[in-house]
Amino acid sequence: MNALTIVLALFAACANAAASVLMRRAATETPDGEGGGDRRTGGTAGETPDRRGEGGGPAHRAAEGGHGSDVAGTPHAVKVRRRRFWLAGAAMLAVSAVLQAAALAVGSLSLVQPLLATELLFTLAMGSIVFRRRPARITWLSFLALAAGLAVFLGAASPSAGRDTAEGARWIPVGVALVCLVLLLIGVARLVRGPPRAAVLGLASAVLFAATAALLKEVTGLYPQGLATLLSNWTPYATAITGLAAFGLLQCAFRAGTLVASQPALTLGDALTSMALGWALFGEHIALGVRMVPEAIGIGLLAAGTVGLSRSPAVSGKWDAEQAVSAASDPGRAQAEHP
Repeated sequence: MNALTIVLALFAACANAAASVLMRRAATETPDGEGGGDRRTGGTAGETPDRRGEGGGPAHRAAEGGHGSDVAGTPHAVKVRRRRFWLAGAAMLAVSAVLQAAALAVGSLSLVQPLLATELLFTLAMGSIVFRRRPARITWLSFLALAAGLAVFLGAASPSAGRDTAEGARWIPVGVALVCLVLLLIGVARLVRGPPRAAVLGLASAVLFAATAALLKEVTGLYPQGLATLLSNWTPYATAITGLAAFGLLQCAFRAGTLVASQPALTLGDALTSMALGWALFGEHIALGVRMVPEAIGIGLLAAGTVGLSRSPAVSGKWDAEQAVSAASDPGRAQAEHP
């Protein structure tokens, strides 16, 4: 495996994780002036909506909003904070796109995109800081199982480089299949609520992000032929459109449920879809034969991590939606997830 490809992909994963946490933080910002408490519950579990004495006083509001107790909780102040978090997340997503393009220019789609699944661990670490609560042990173990499974699978599969560009005729059936899959997932998401909806929308955005990565690899393959050739081709424009659609679905996933509900489907769905696209479009292959044994072990670890994560309190709790009030009013309780 190309060491430069791995380093660039890991930095891209870190930037992606930062973008996810910041955008989820923007989505949980509420007009109560307390920086992310859940309006549906009026704050944290066990507290009433009117409980101002703990974490909701003027000093706390001044510290959170930086505008003083009179304006920190106003709709305008909330919009300003939300915009700051969202813009910071968008900037990190742009950085991730640049790093991802650089990785795809020197490595295969089947290697780069699965490596981006390490975003799960980066997200958990950054989220623990931003949302001020430590995930439960089962959550950490599940994420570690996912990461270990990915490492074992990639190490055994050893994806080949393939071609720099795809044959034009292959894009049509692949594109139709991807559009149908995304529409199906969006239809399913409309039938469910809460964590399942976040997971389904995360998977739909993962398919589009994988498609964007495939198009981006095509763009990097065409670039050496000259800027005129690149601009006269359809792929740069399709890359922008597909990327924006993926970004829009990602915002819907963040608003539908917690990061822990959406991120596994997002990152793992991206990895698996990308490997399929690498094979279908660029002729990339994975090793079979005796290596199928460790590959199966890796897939088993991925499955175990997914099952463990589905049972984690973080999926149904408020790990990333009730951080500020609980951190200010009860630091001890803020360090653990709600059961």
